[in-house]
Amino acid sequence: MRRDAEYFGEAELDLVYLAHRLRDALRLESLLTAAGFDYLVETGTYLGGVLFKRELTGAFFYVSPADRESVRQLLVQNRFKPYEPDSR
Repeated sequence: MRRDAEYFGEAELDLVYLAHRLRDALRLESLLTAAGFDYLVETGTYLGGVLFKRELTGAFFYVSPADRESVRQLLVQNRFKPYEPDSR
C-alpha cells in the first residue's frame, strides 16, 4: 500500500524502481498494492537523453530493506527492470 514518508519514520528505504512514464508508475502502484507491499513514491529529477542530456522528472519507488528482494522478484516477473545503483 502506498504510504507517506512519516509512516516509515527514520528508517532507511531502498530505491527499487524509477518510473520514467506515468503509465508505468500507475501500473507499478497497482501491482505493489495488490501484492500487499508498503512503499513510498516520490517525484524527483534524473538526467536523461542520449545526445543531449537534460533533466527529466520521474517517480521513485522505495521499500523497506526487508521487502527489497521480494519486490525486486515481483518487478522482474512483471517485466519491470529493477533499479540498479551505479557501480562506478
